[in-house]
Amino acid sequence: MASTVTLDPDDWSSFRTLAHRMVDDMLDRLQALPETPAWQYVPEATQAAIRDEPVPRQGQGEEKAYADFLRHVMPYTNGCMHPRFFGWVQGNGTPMGMMADMLAAGMNAHMAGCHHSPRFVEGQTLRWLAELMGFPAGSSGVFESGGSMANVLALVVARHAKAGWDVRSRGIQNIDLPLVIYASSEVHGWAQKAVELMGLGNNSLRRVPVDEQYRMRLDALEALLAEDRQAGLHPICVIGTAGTVNTGATDDLRALAAICRKHGLWFHVDGAFGALVRLSPELRGRVDGIEEADSLAFDLHKWMSQPYECAVTLVRDGELHRAAFALSPSYLAPSARGVIAGGLPFADRGMDLTRGFKALKVWMSLKAYGVDKFARVIEQNVRDTAALAERVERHPELELMAPAALNIVCLRYRVPGMPESGLNALNEELLLRVQESGIAVPSGTVLEGRYAIRVANTNHRAHPSDFDKLFDAFLRFGRELASIPPGAREI
Repeated sequence: MASTVTLDPDDWSSFRTLAHRMVDDMLDRLQALPETPAWQYVPEATQAAIRDEPVPRQGQGEEKAYADFLRHVMPYTNGCMHPRFFGWVQGNGTPMGMMADMLAAGMNAHMAGCHHSPRFVEGQTLRWLAELMGFPAGSSGVFESGGSMANVLALVVARHAKAGWDVRSRGIQNIDLPLVIYASSEVHGWAQKAVELMGLGNNSLRRVPVDEQYRMRLDALEALLAEDRQAGLHPICVIGTAGTVNTGATDDLRALAAICRKHGLWFHVDGAFGALVRLSPELRGRVDGIEEADSLAFDLHKWMSQPYECAVTLVRDGELHRAAFALSPSYLAPSARGVIAGGLPFADRGMDLTRGFKALKVWMSLKAYGVDKFARVIEQNVRDTAALAERVERHPELELMAPAALNIVCLRYRVPGMPESGLNALNEELLLRVQESGIAVPSGTVLEGRYAIRVANTNHRAHPSDFDKLFDAFLRFGRELASIPPGAREI
C-alpha cells in the first residue's frame, strides 16, 4: 500500500532549525544594509544559474533550495530596502511587517470573507484607515495589491454611480453619451491603463494642464467640462492627485471637491503616497480636502513602509461600492451559521475572490508603533527633502528643476553654456553612474523637455549622512562628466 504524500517536512526538528536560520539571515541582512551597496547588477553567472536550470522533476531538499536563495537571489534586489534608495516612490519595508507577512502566510487565510478572525482584523484595519483619512462611518474599503488596482476599482465604482444607466447589465456598448474622466497632465500612468481596461479608451481621459507648481489648473478644468458637454460627452469623474509621481505636487483637493459637487461628478483622489501625509498634524494641511473625496486610493507599502504589496481603496458610500461589484452565486451564498456566516464581504468590494491577508501587517504595525510614529517618519522625510532642495539651490553646479512641494527633489547638474540636449544626456549618464556605483538609487524623469534626476524620499532608514553621500556623488560624477568631451562620453 502506497504511503501518504504530504508537503510538510519529513523532519520537523530539522526544518525548525532551518526556519530559524532563515529569520536570522534576513534580520542580519536588514541590519547590515548601510554597509552594503544600494544596488548592484545581477552577475551573468547568477543569471545563468537561474535561467538555465532545468525544471526540477525531483526535489533537492529544503537546505539546498535555501542555499540557492542565499547565493543567487537575496543579494540582488532593486535596493528599495536600502537607506539610500530614493528611486521612484518605494517604501523600505520593516522587520515587523516582514514577520507579519510570515504569520499571514502561516495562517494561509483566504480573505474573501468567511467567519474567521482575519475578516474582523481586515474590517477593523479598514475602519481605522477610513477614520484617519476623514471618511465617515458607513464608508467602505478593500485591500488591494497596489495603487494601480486600488485606483482602478475606484473608477469602476465611479462609472457605476455616474454613468446614468446600469453599466453592469448594459455595459458601455452603443452608448449615446460617451463617458469622460478628468485628471491633471501629471496623473500617474495607471489612469490611462484604467480607462483602456474599462473599455472607455484613452481619448476618454481628459488631461488638464497644470500650473507652475504642477497642480491641476481649475480654470482649465472648468473650460474642458463646458467644452465636452457642448460636444455631447458625459463627464462622470475628476481625479485629484495627492503627491504627483514626478514632483510630489498636490492638486487643490478642496476646490476640486467643490467643482465636482457643482457639476454632479464623482471626486476620486489618487493618494498613492501623498494621502498618508494626513497622519501628521504638522503636514495634513497639504492634503486638505482629501476627506471630501467620494473615493480614495493609497499605498501602505509607500509612506507607511509596509512590505510589498499593500494598498487600499476607500469609498465614501459603502452601498455604492458593493453595488458595483457584489455577486452571490449559489456556491458562495451566505449562511446564517457555519464558516460562510455573514457572506464574503471583501469579495463584494472588488474583482478578487482569492485574496491574501494583507491587513495583518498593517494591523500589527499600527498596534506596535502607533500612528504618531509613522507621522514622525513622514515629517522627517519632508524635512530632509526640504534641506536637500535648499542645498541644491545654494550650489552653483546644481539646479532645482521643480518646487520641492513634499518629498521629491528634481535636480540636474548644470554646465554653463551647454545646450539643453547636452545637459539632458549628461544628467542621464550621471544618474546611471550613481546607480551603478552602488552609492544610492535615485531615478530620472523629464520635465518640460528637460531631463531631471529625481530624489523621492519615503525612506524611514535614511540618515542625514546618506544625503551627504548622495549630494557628494552628484558633484563627483557631474564634474567627471563635465570634463569629458561630449563625443567621448559613454551615453
